[in-house]
Amino acid sequence: MKIIVTGGAGFIGSAVCRHLVQDLKHTVINLDKLTYAGNLASLKEIEDSPLYHFEEADVCDRAALDAIFKKYQPDGVMHLAAESHVDRSITGAADFIQTNIVGTFVLLEAARDYWSALPENAKSAFRFLHVSTDEVYGSLGAEGLFEETTPYDPSSPYSASKASADHLANAWFETYGLPVVISNCSNNYGPYHFPEKLIPLVALNALDGKDLPVYGDGSNVRDWLYVEDHAKALYTILTKGRLGEKYNVGGRNERTNLHVVETICDILDELRPSNRPRRELITFVADRPGHDARYAIDASKLEDELGWRAEENFESGIRKTIEWYLENEWWWGPLRDVAGERRGLLKK
Repeated sequence: MKIIVTGGAGFIGSAVCRHLVQDLKHTVINLDKLTYAGNLASLKEIEDSPLYHFEEADVCDRAALDAIFKKYQPDGVMHLAAESHVDRSITGAADFIQTNIVGTFVLLEAARDYWSALPENAKSAFRFLHVSTDEVYGSLGAEGLFEETTPYDPSSPYSASKASADHLANAWFETYGLPVVISNCSNNYGPYHFPEKLIPLVALNALDGKDLPVYGDGSNVRDWLYVEDHAKALYTILTKGRLGEKYNVGGRNERTNLHVVETICDILDELRPSNRPRRELITFVADRPGHDARYAIDASKLEDELGWRAEENFESGIRKTIEWYLENEWWWGPLRDVAGERRGLLKK
């Protein structure tokens, strides 16, 4: 297959590109605008492969998209390009509206025109996977899980923009017949994660002996998914998912934010001992606006219908992640200056 991966220089997108090229031997066209979170160093393992191609382009640029579709004649699209950091969306929502909503619309239209002109056999084989988040569902109470039928109830500019994009993707299936399938995932973690996100930020700050700020009392719960498991799930959904359907992707690894931070501290104390336990660096800070209490995914549809299973549990995945950061300062070192500050605070 020849697959366009939008946002392929990002955290999840780069994992998808590496999986497609290294493990599955597919041809990948990485279409990325290279914003602050896009990093071609994340593709170092495959950059010299004849199966890998990079195109610097914005999903909002219709002319560029048309040229890329014409040049490569792809068999499918995996749409991951998005602004994704909740804290950034609170104080800079415009970029999220532009990329996540307008960009998805422009890409859907470019894909629809390309697909409509394909010969019948290629047309029937073409697939468009729209990759989204569990945050579109809002917040759960102490019980229950997000299912594919859970009503949308987004709380932040980020999740609202992704919810809008999901509706567009579904509408292009219902109205135009574009062969769309949608995925909604829980929180990802793993290698090549931009250092402003919780797990790498805590790990690197703990290495430096800096304070480890935890929002509120740390009781917010997330379901954690190892990024390489997610990449495998996305290919499964692209190739086996029923058109017009949604599939939730989760790791069945619910943990409070405080537990995650404490686990990172304990692993670092074991692997890189310091003068005092790193848990002593934990500080509790004002919660961010609209902070959802709990996310948890029911991935039964994906597991039962398509046969996917997460291979990593949280304990194995978080240890692999911390070990990777300890061994790969060449990747994250240059990124610290743009990733270390707290965002998402509203001016009083």
